[in-house]
Amino acid sequence: MAAQMAVNSGASLWGPLKELWETVDGAVLRRQPESVHLLDLQLKKHKPHFLSLYTNPPKSAEQREKVRKASTEGIAIQGQQGSRLLPEQLLSEAFILSDLFDIGELAALELLLAGEQQQPHFPGLTRGLVAVLLYWDGKLCVANSLRTLIQSRHGKTFTLDLSGELVALTTRFTDELMTQGLTKRILTLVSEINETREFERLQKERGLGNEKHRKEVSDLIKECRQALADSLFSWTCQSPLSEDDTLALISHLETVTAQADGSLDSVNLALVMALLYCLDVSFIEQGTEDRDDLIQTLPLLTNKQYVDAVHSRLMEGQPWKLSGLQAVCRLAWALSLRVLSQLPQGCALVEFTEADEALADQALLGDVFLFMKQGILGCESFCQEEFYIRRLHSLITDFLALMPMKVKQLRNRADEDARLVHMSLQMDSELPSSLRKDLDHLMTLIGEFYSKDSFGLELGLEFWCPTESLQHTSLQGSYLGMALQRPPHKQVVLSKFVRQMGDLLPSTLYISYLRMLKGLANGTQCAHYSFSLLKTNGATHSDSIQGVSGSPVSWEHFFHSLMLYHENLRRDFPNPDASQYRHPSLRGITQRELEGLTSFLQLLTTIITWSENARLALCEHPQWTPVVVMLGLLQCSVPPVLKAELLHCLAAFGKSPEIAASLWQSLEYTQILQTVRAPGQRQAAGIEVELNEIESSSEEYPLTRGFCHLISTLVESSLPINLGAGIRVPGFQPYLNFLRDSVFLPFPTRAYRHPAEKWEVADAVLEVFHKLLRDYEPQPSDFVQEMVELQGEQVAAHKPPGHSVMFHLLNDSPMLALCLSLLEEGVRQLDTYAPFPGKKHLESAVLRCLCLLDLALQKEVVFMDFLRESQASMLVSPLEQLLQGVSPQTRSADHIVNIARYLYHSSSNPEAAFQSAKILRRIANYPNIQTRLVGDFTHDQSVSEKLMAGFVECLDSEEAEEGTENGDDSDQQKKVARIRHETRIHMLNLLITSLELKTPNLALYLLGYEVKKPVSSTNLQDPGVLGCPRSCLHAILSLLQRGTEKRSGPVLTQQAPHMAELCYQVIYQLCACPDTSGPTMRYLRTSQDFLFSHLQHLPFILPSNQIAALSQMSWLMKTAAIELRVTSLNRQRSHTQHLVSLLLDDQPHAQHTADGESGMEEETRSVSGFLHFDTVSKVRRKLLSVLDAIDFSQDMPELLQLDFFERTQIEQVISNCEHVNEQGHTVCNVKLLHRVLVAEVNALQGMAAIGQRPLLMEEVNSILQQVVERNRVRRSLSAKRHALRSWRSLVETLLTACPADLIPADDRQLIIRDLLLDLHDKVLSEDAAGELMPIVAGAVFTLTAHLSQSVLSEQQQGAGLEASSGFASIANSALHLILRKLLDFILCTGGGYQRLRAHLYGSLLYYLQIAQKPEEPDTLQIAGKAMWERLTAPEDGFSKLQRENLAIIESYGKALMEVVCRDACDGHEISRMLALAVLDRILSIDRQNQWLVYLCNSGYLRSLVESLRQDDVALQSLLTPQPPLLKPLYIYESKMALLTRVAKTGQGAVELLRCGLVAQLIECQVFDMVPDIDAHRLMRDPSGFIPSPMDRYRQILLPTLRLFQVILTSTTINHQQGAAQVLQWLIVHADTIQSLLRCQELSMGALQELSLLTGIISKTALPGALETGGEVNSVALMEFQGHINRFQRLCLSLLGRLAGSERERLLKQAEIAAPGDSAERREEMEVAMQQVCANIMEYCQTLLLQNSAQAQFSICLFSPSGSEPAGRDGGRTDLTSTLPSMAYSRVPSLGLVLYLLKNTAADFFRFHQSHRQSLGKLQTLDQLPPDELKELCQGLVSGPGGVEKISSVQRSLLAKRRLVQLINNRAKLLSLCSYVIETCLFVLWRHLEYYLLHCSPTDPKDSLMPGASLYRSRLTDDSFGGLQASGGRGLGLSRVSQQDLDLLKSDMAAGFGEALQRKLLEVEGLYSQVRSRYTFIQALVRRIRGLLRQPKS
Repeated sequence: MAAQMAVNSGASLWGPLKELWETVDGAVLRRQPESVHLLDLQLKKHKPHFLSLYTNPPKSAEQREKVRKASTEGIAIQGQQGSRLLPEQLLSEAFILSDLFDIGELAALELLLAGEQQQPHFPGLTRGLVAVLLYWDGKLCVANSLRTLIQSRHGKTFTLDLSGELVALTTRFTDELMTQGLTKRILTLVSEINETREFERLQKERGLGNEKHRKEVSDLIKECRQALADSLFSWTCQSPLSEDDTLALISHLETVTAQADGSLDSVNLALVMALLYCLDVSFIEQGTEDRDDLIQTLPLLTNKQYVDAVHSRLMEGQPWKLSGLQAVCRLAWALSLRVLSQLPQGCALVEFTEADEALADQALLGDVFLFMKQGILGCESFCQEEFYIRRLHSLITDFLALMPMKVKQLRNRADEDARLVHMSLQMDSELPSSLRKDLDHLMTLIGEFYSKDSFGLELGLEFWCPTESLQHTSLQGSYLGMALQRPPHKQVVLSKFVRQMGDLLPSTLYISYLRMLKGLANGTQCAHYSFSLLKTNGATHSDSIQGVSGSPVSWEHFFHSLMLYHENLRRDFPNPDASQYRHPSLRGITQRELEGLTSFLQLLTTIITWSENARLALCEHPQWTPVVVMLGLLQCSVPPVLKAELLHCLAAFGKSPEIAASLWQSLEYTQILQTVRAPGQRQAAGIEVELNEIESSSEEYPLTRGFCHLISTLVESSLPINLGAGIRVPGFQPYLNFLRDSVFLPFPTRAYRHPAEKWEVADAVLEVFHKLLRDYEPQPSDFVQEMVELQGEQVAAHKPPGHSVMFHLLNDSPMLALCLSLLEEGVRQLDTYAPFPGKKHLESAVLRCLCLLDLALQKEVVFMDFLRESQASMLVSPLEQLLQGVSPQTRSADHIVNIARYLYHSSSNPEAAFQSAKILRRIANYPNIQTRLVGDFTHDQSVSEKLMAGFVECLDSEEAEEGTENGDDSDQQKKVARIRHETRIHMLNLLITSLELKTPNLALYLLGYEVKKPVSSTNLQDPGVLGCPRSCLHAILSLLQRGTEKRSGPVLTQQAPHMAELCYQVIYQLCACPDTSGPTMRYLRTSQDFLFSHLQHLPFILPSNQIAALSQMSWLMKTAAIELRVTSLNRQRSHTQHLVSLLLDDQPHAQHTADGESGMEEETRSVSGFLHFDTVSKVRRKLLSVLDAIDFSQDMPELLQLDFFERTQIEQVISNCEHVNEQGHTVCNVKLLHRVLVAEVNALQGMAAIGQRPLLMEEVNSILQQVVERNRVRRSLSAKRHALRSWRSLVETLLTACPADLIPADDRQLIIRDLLLDLHDKVLSEDAAGELMPIVAGAVFTLTAHLSQSVLSEQQQGAGLEASSGFASIANSALHLILRKLLDFILCTGGGYQRLRAHLYGSLLYYLQIAQKPEEPDTLQIAGKAMWERLTAPEDGFSKLQRENLAIIESYGKALMEVVCRDACDGHEISRMLALAVLDRILSIDRQNQWLVYLCNSGYLRSLVESLRQDDVALQSLLTPQPPLLKPLYIYESKMALLTRVAKTGQGAVELLRCGLVAQLIECQVFDMVPDIDAHRLMRDPSGFIPSPMDRYRQILLPTLRLFQVILTSTTINHQQGAAQVLQWLIVHADTIQSLLRCQELSMGALQELSLLTGIISKTALPGALETGGEVNSVALMEFQGHINRFQRLCLSLLGRLAGSERERLLKQAEIAAPGDSAERREEMEVAMQQVCANIMEYCQTLLLQNSAQAQFSICLFSPSGSEPAGRDGGRTDLTSTLPSMAYSRVPSLGLVLYLLKNTAADFFRFHQSHRQSLGKLQTLDQLPPDELKELCQGLVSGPGGVEKISSVQRSLLAKRRLVQLINNRAKLLSLCSYVIETCLFVLWRHLEYYLLHCSPTDPKDSLMPGASLYRSRLTDDSFGGLQASGGRGLGLSRVSQQDLDLLKSDMAAGFGEALQRKLLEVEGLYSQVRSRYTFIQALVRRIRGLLRQPKS
């Protein structure tokens, strides 16, 4: 028992029942798939609820006790663990509820708990009040389910076309219920449930809340009763009731009473109809295929006892409470008996069937037809049920057809009565009492019944039988073509009835007959037949000559009478000034005649409303001239009622545009509304007087309403511009003024006898305003004051009426004020929820006011623009500002709030809510108004809650349905559903617009964010938590979440695709906006798990609406990208992992299924999994299936085929009509285009044009269809672009923003492979749209970059290098496939799409990078391996992949080369740079030089070389302090890189020289523009992105120098030619070069320049270089020689600076300048300095060698002084020498070389040590302490704390990279040091050999010796100290004394001591021997030692 006592928090009296109803509704009405199974389960579960309908669970003491203890001991709640303590208050409420509804205490408690849970859905109600609603809602769900189940049965009246399985299920179930006594239970409940009684009980226990709650409870109770009665009705429609049930139903009906107006209420009507269907046998005549089966089940035919029981019950005389109702049942039974008597089975029932006559007489005595009219037709719900109407139709027609004698009796009786009446009138006696009006009632009933046709059934057609004679009349008689076959007997009888009744009609029946005809004329065909009847009834022309009058019911008679009245009344036309006008004499028209005339006019109105033919025929009739006569009568003094009918009739005529135009003129001419005042006339005449004098005093306004109706109709047909021309200012203005000033503005203050009429007047006049404004398009001409001539003077012309309405709405006019107060009044009335007279018309008037405001807001922008341009003096204010004005009634600015409050009434007034949403959306576009609105909406708490509830209610609306845009509105329910949907769309758009504006805005308020505090401080909660109300965000989320737990995915995406798209957009905007992002994403993540639940259903496939599906996915993916980024940043790994695996996994997920959905599949799957382990193969990755859903092909509309219009002009017009819509698509405005084209067609003149018009219009139509198609294509393309972009951003976020370790490297590569291959497959298909390519290219670029990165990082970690398939997780074959696709993509872009190819080149570069070998540490051991080993070593993975890549690239041949080369030479800058880089990369791997050959042969190389001259100007502009753009610099660098690459092969270098590369560079002037360093210190770019001018200069110079160096190295054979050209460049730019060599500040950049310059000079500035230059004249030769000498001198002085002590100072300075990256900077500087020294020493060596191989002929470069340089200031080396310093001032001493040697040797050991240490660290990288790792990384990670952020794996990778860098740097330094040591030794040896062996010292006494042998041909000027051109010993020293030589020897011996020699030999041992130059150092050391030990000569 304890288990059963747990409380169900969903309330067993509500939750499960709601679920039951949803299942039934889904299965039967919405026909959802798989629903039969669910329905079966639900029906089994809820059978007890149906069997004991509405029986509540009983109270019990045990339950009461349990509930009482719940506050102390707690109570168990289903689905929750433990028990929950409940507050006392709740328990006492539960007891009250239990007593109130007499339900069990636990059930009451459950209801309250559910009420608490549902409270947010019912703002303003307590849980108790919500519980009351839930109680009744549960009851209603059961009743609705019952009704729907019964309706789904198969039967005799209707079918729902459901599956047989479902029908069998419901039929079986309902049959079972019926046998258990369902009918009696329903009848009992209908009697028991009584709204008043329930309300009294609720009132007593305070169970009723505000008006809305009362209305909702009352509606629920009414609907419960109605649904129960309808269930019974639906049953009897389909299947008969049993005998007991039928008698029970009759017993119930005996006690029924009528309402106050004599009609039945809708519940009793349903029961009456149920009985009528029980007694119905008419279906037997219909002959459907299952007729025989149905007859078998009919107890009337098969069960005599049943007939007996019913018969005796209806025959017996005891009167019912409603005798009329008894009469109806008797008549129905009589007719059924009559039908039975005609059937073969009827023989058995003779005893009953003979009583049919008697029964019919009894029914007639009971005034059966009167009751049908009052009791049944009088009920509102009668017209809303098609099967009520059909049953009553069959009842009436059966009576007329089956009982013709009875009808004849009625007619005879009526004739008799008419005579009696006539006699009594003549005798003046009173009327006899025995008069029966049965026929009168019958006719009135028929008239009334058929005049309402809400379903368009045109049942009245059965009364018209097309006769032969009709076929030959001017009007074609039969629409149905029935004349060919005989019409059914019934139809013949009925039509005979109509015709005969009109023959010799007694005057008493005249009006009834006319009313009957009016009813039967309702419908297009019916109207046509009645028109023909009235036409044939009239006397023919010959008859009238003979004086025979036609039938009184004919056109002839009617119009003749009208003309007589007119003649008669016109004679005493009153003088307008005479006072008697106010009391018109009613001479000539009696009351009876008045009724007759009214009936006739109503009949006429009906016929011409429906039939246009009749309208035209009557109007053009020459004798009758109805329009003229009626207008005449309007001027006579007849009662306003008649005038109103005349006006309605004229309005019906005015429906035809051709009649309307003449009607306007007649109206103006007759001055019905006086538009022209006669001079001296004191007061107005016409309708204005009638309104003010007659109607106001009688307090009834039929005439005014009729006039408004007439104007409304006429305005729609045609609006006359020149109305009244000649007598007054032409136009519509007087009518508008009258309607506005005399009708609309005074309407609230007039008195009304019927309160409803007040709103009818307002509605009628507002309808006219609405039509005028709706059809008004502002034109520039409206704002120019035009003049017209009137009786000789100029007066101002009227503006169009729409302009006038607009003007009044854009000013604070009485009209606007009245509209706004009407809105306020309307919302106040609606808030009462009480019915009041005229409610329908008030709602309609309010709706028109809202439409007016909406139209004004829509048109005001254009209106104001034209007004501004015209500079007219008119003043208007924007409507959105006027709406912020203060309302005079409430004294506060609440107009917009009032408009918004209509949303709260969306359930009862969907259209008003729709207009309200539209207006709010238009106002929301103005940011300044938004902030004010937020204030207005929130300042009053109760209003604020109501508004929020209104918005939420509209969004939550269940009935809304997304239909097609222009669906038929015939079905009211569908129309309302569409309007509700549109309202939601407007509201979502309002949110989207507002979110883009600054805070606070409406959207934030509506979505539940903080408006008064900072938005980001919002804490979103589920509704009801912490008092948080249900906001629009909750509504949107619940819309989207519906169905996410099922396999089919979110319901909304399929049912309302556009709506879903907007919902996703709102969510995305909230996540993307920085303010709202935090709170929103937290809420979605924690309480909803929103993204996961939606992403798992991707992709959304909607064949019917592909565009919407793509947009939905786009917004969802963009949101997912943000989520991934945010969770990664916040390190919420599990969330990120969850989403990542959902999107990328290719293993099938076990999706969670809803109950009842798992079933067989699950089991079979597990079995198959058990048997074949691998068949559950991989599933498609979610990301790829989303990509599959984007269709890359796009069908384009074909070109227009035009016969009449000119294509180019049409295209021009189309492009003029284009605009950018809200979504940002450029579309063509189809309506505007239509207007333009139709105007064009209308402008054509002449007969030919009129004949061609249909063809022209057809062509216009085809143009419009084409444009609609084009718009669709554009929208489709843009949706695809959007989806692709979102997909790309999601992919990029996954790969970049998510932590790398979430996706293991091997998976990552496979994922990227799949994505790349799929993308390429889609984009390379034949029909892929070009518009999508750029996005794809961007995605390919990112993916390739990540692929390359992933492969490289995998290799760095040392994995996979030895793997066989390739050297990474991704197989080589896959890589080759990717490369092929990439190259295909490049080729398929052809000539266009250059920017797109930039991405592809980038991708290609990344791809080629994969095969690039990473930097390896130089261990200095290479020489140890023999050459053979190196040659035979197996090919490593890199070179293999590279070789295969090259083979693939070459397989594409010339086509690919052509594309890349063309892009490299011209086009967009970025594409050029990347194409150059691609060329560079391919050339570097192209061992066969095929690409190089192509480059040279096709002229691209020459083109590139020659473009350098054009670059010169651009580069010069770069050196200005503020450069325009850096593009030229980047392109230049790319070019130089490529040219350098070309120059690296000998063949390429020769080609470059042949193309005149050096010549081009010689002409570039940019090299001479060295910027001034100090001047530009100030111009530094603070961001550091734009380099300083000096750096920019170096970026230009260094590539050139590198290129020269490469050319000099590569050109072996033609070395001389290359060197000569480069030397020429050096000489042309000599000034610059020398200034660079003299450079004062040796920064890093300067050192780089020097290292390259000295390298070039050492190879070119040689004495022999000039001879090869061809014939150079001697002057130039001299000049060149001078330059070369200068270069030499500068180089040597540079050596002095760098080898000397300045070096340490420079290194220190570098450390101070940039302490952050000092280590690297220092290394670079060391390398550069060593390089410069090495270059200069090489230069010296070359000079020494080139001059002569023997020492004695050598030239001397260093002075014979052995002392080492001391500390230096300035730029000069001071040698401590005893000699006069003058002689040596320019020449460095040998001591410098020795000093350099010592230093270098010392450096060598330092570097060697460091190299060994680093190698050791590299080998034991894993064991290094963390601090050292951090220190190693520091150099490679920028920013403070950068090292902290990276992972340990990353850290060790970086440390490894840094170590390799260090090792290789040291290796380079070691090789430079060893080279410097060797050259220094060589130079020392040569000089010492010369000085100590061959030099003859010059002492002063020897100064006269000629010394020819010593100085062969010395240059005259010794001060140069340079070299001699002839190659002799050009020592720049005048004399060398013996003393110098001695000193030199001793210094050298001291310097070159044992220690140094040991060191040098050790260097050789450590380094040179490994490099296999065994004994060079050893030999030189030996020789120098020998020279120094030599005895003095």
